[in-house]
Order: sequence, then structure tokens, then C-alpha cells
Amino acid sequence: METQLQNIAKLIGDPVRATILWTLLDGKAYTATELAVSANTSLQNTSMHLNKLMQADLLSVEKQGRHRYFRFSRDEVASAIEGLTNLVPNLERKKHLDGKELPGIQYCRTCYDHLAGRIGVLITENLVQHSHLQRTSDHLFALTTNGKKIFDDLQIDTGALNSKRRIFAKPCLDWSERKYHLAGSLGAALLDKMLDKNWVRKTQNSRVLVITGKGRKELNAAFHIDL
Repeated sequence: METQLQNIAKLIGDPVRATILWTLLDGKAYTATELAVSANTSLQNTSMHLNKLMQADLLSVEKQGRHRYFRFSRDEVASAIEGLTNLVPNLERKKHLDGKELPGIQYCRTCYDHLAGRIGVLITENLVQHSHLQRTSDHLFALTTNGKKIFDDLQIDTGALNSKRRIFAKPCLDWSERKYHLAGSLGAALLDKMLDKNWVRKTQNSRVLVITGKGRKELNAAFHIDL
């Protein structure tokens, strides 16, 4: 196990591979050419790094026509990469009394396929404070009866989500807030619903999410978040 850990650390510690993994955290699949641009290196060099990441089962590839698209091989890889950012020294992060003053990436963003940043943390804290979510002994979240009603009102089928092989609801440590936001299939479904309802919008080539005027009203109504 020690040797395997050393190998993984060396693998993801390379600057080019670290940039590739960070880029993939927005939940989209990318071609080798797109990842080469992101990592500011040649296509040949990027292909070499991608092969190493696939051999380690960190990435998978899907072919569509002449194109090959790369993404994380499983959710646990994204969680591990996001978790590593919490080890980065936080000396440069300024404290703000008003979340709106935060840079967009810290205020509202995607964390792979779920909501993160100040807004993601506030929603999760509200769900816990009002006993809609409860921490379990195995460090996951359990949905209470009152919590199920909240998601029913949002037309999210929690029963179907609970039947999936994926973890239903779990806390994910937010690298900018140093608090937990909601991950798992429930967190992913919540973000999908917020996008479908036009509460938030994605921005091009970024993980930043923009909250719409409608979203501000609905987030306040659903989760008592005054934006």
C-alpha cells in the first residue's frame, strides 16, 4: 500500500498531469487537444500524460467518431483531486463579511457535478440546521422525512437516487470555505435542477456559476439564503 500511495502521489504531482486533473473537475469530457491547450503543452506530451493517467485507472476515454474524450474514471477520483486543494496553504485568502465580494470561483462554482463555493456551503448548512440532512456514523448524510419533502417540492426523485450504486449524499470539504457542501447523487441532482430551472448558469471555460435574478428569489424561498 505504501508503494502504491507513493506511485499515485508521483503521478498526480506532475505539473502537467495536475493541470489536466484540475481541468477535468468541471465535470465535462475533453479531447487531448483541449487538455493540451489547458496545460500549455504539446499534444504529443499531453497524450503521453493521458496514457499514464489511464493506466493508473484515474481517467477513462470515450470515442465518438474521430474524437476521443477523456474524463475521470469514477467519482472518487474527482473527490480526491478536489480534496487535495484543502492542503494548499490558505494564507492568501482574504476574509469577507459579504459573500458577494468573493471571487466567482469561491462564491459559486461546480465541484465536478455538484454545487460548491459559498453558496453550496450555505445550502448545506441550512439543510443540516433545519434537520433536513443528518450526519451518520459513517460520515455520510441521511435525508430526513422533512428533507425528503424539500426535494420533492423541487421535483427531485430521492427514491430513484437512493437506489443507484453511487453514494446518495455525502459531505465534501470545500477548498475555499473550509466547510462542507453536499455531494453524491443528491448533490448532483440538486445542481442539475438548479440549472434546469435557470437558477444558475454556467460560464464558458470556467467552473464559475452565475446566479440569476430568479435564482436569488428561489434560493431564498427554498433554503432561506438572502443574496
